[in-house]
Amino acid sequence: MNAIKSTTFTFPGQTQVYNGKVRDVYTIDNDLLVIVASDRISAFDHILHEAIPYKGQVLNQIATYFLNATSDIVPNWLIDTPDPMVAVGHKCQPFRVEMVIRGYLAGHSAREYKAGKRILCGVELPEGLKENDKFPKPIITPATKADEGHDEDISREEIIAQGIVSEEDYKQLEAYTYALFERGTQMAAEKGLILVDTKYEFGKKDGKIYLIDEIHTPDSSRYFYADGYAERQANGERQKQLSKEFVREWLIEHGFQGLDGQILPHMPEEFVNSVTARYIELYEKITGKEFIKADNSDIENRIKANVLDFLKKVH
Repeated sequence: MNAIKSTTFTFPGQTQVYNGKVRDVYTIDNDLLVIVASDRISAFDHILHEAIPYKGQVLNQIATYFLNATSDIVPNWLIDTPDPMVAVGHKCQPFRVEMVIRGYLAGHSAREYKAGKRILCGVELPEGLKENDKFPKPIITPATKADEGHDEDISREEIIAQGIVSEEDYKQLEAYTYALFERGTQMAAEKGLILVDTKYEFGKKDGKIYLIDEIHTPDSSRYFYADGYAERQANGERQKQLSKEFVREWLIEHGFQGLDGQILPHMPEEFVNSVTARYIELYEKITGKEFIKADNSDIENRIKANVLDFLKKVH
């Protein structure tokens, strides 16, 4: 199966290119963003050696699905998706924080809790929890948005005190974050899933706050299967989940957590194919739609042709 790990397009009116951990972002006339969701996969802030076939398509189409389903809550950056792996939208000035929201003690929060921490990003955590227990109510644990390296935990008070986000804007970001998580939780429940935690990114354009980037994808979110959740918790068993956590677990088993001196392992083809299958499973589970694999015999030329056709229409 073909996969695309990087792109080097030059589009008409292109003024800037930014390569993120997963997405390649092309700025057009300092007004539009053409974002290509590559098949790269990252974990522990490292891009893994192998690309995952169809991952970019899955991420792009799930994000589009949820952006359309939440546009009544908050305006978002998306204008159109001219290719299965491409989204085009408004260029916004991003806030330098990620709004991480957690409904359960899982992943990073569970690791911190296990290490003895009871305050995370200024939020007090209750005693007596075990991994994957539900919090009494969802908590927001923001992170600074790093251009390179690790995103860092930060508290609401520090964000406002340091002037990273104004208090007025931060209150709005909090309100949007809680509302989006509630909608995502409802939509997941309808499909037999639990939205465990996720993150949202926001930006501003012409004084207006927009939801930007992806939402509720397996790269930005963690999902458990609702069926059997309570039994697995009661028995101290691992939760069955649809997220990128199983990739992190595989890396940990192979001696890698992104720490100094550790060598990033290569994923065998069999494991890569299993990652593709998990991403497609999540798409079908969360949207209730069959995943239609795009023709990936010549991905680069397909993307280029579709983006050029779109730009001709809007310019």
